[in-house]
Amino acid sequence: MRSLLLPAALLALAVTGAAAQEPQTRPQAAPEAPHGQGAVGEPLQPGANSFTEAQVRERFGKMGFAEITDLKKTDQGIWQGTATHAGKQVRIGMDYRGHVAAQ
Repeated sequence: MRSLLLPAALLALAVTGAAAQEPQTRPQAAPEAPHGQGAVGEPLQPGANSFTEAQVRERFGKMGFAEITDLKKTDQGIWQGTATHAGKQVRIGMDYRGHVAAQ
């Protein structure tokens, strides 16, 4: 009888320890960018933009934008153009921080 008591007590401790642990949460995916907002919900910021046109096209392509046209850097340092995404034509932009917006 005594030999069964120790394993039962250890099992009870193991179960209660597992139940007391905090549930692990997975990080949520970034929300879709609202109208004219960057990936973190901030407006695109003007500034000295060192991205090349090739780098901007590559970034947009990796994000699922296709048929990128009229891509130009404004005098405020924001790359702007048009593209298609999910079959719809959208205006796109990227600031000096690499934040992207689509409308």
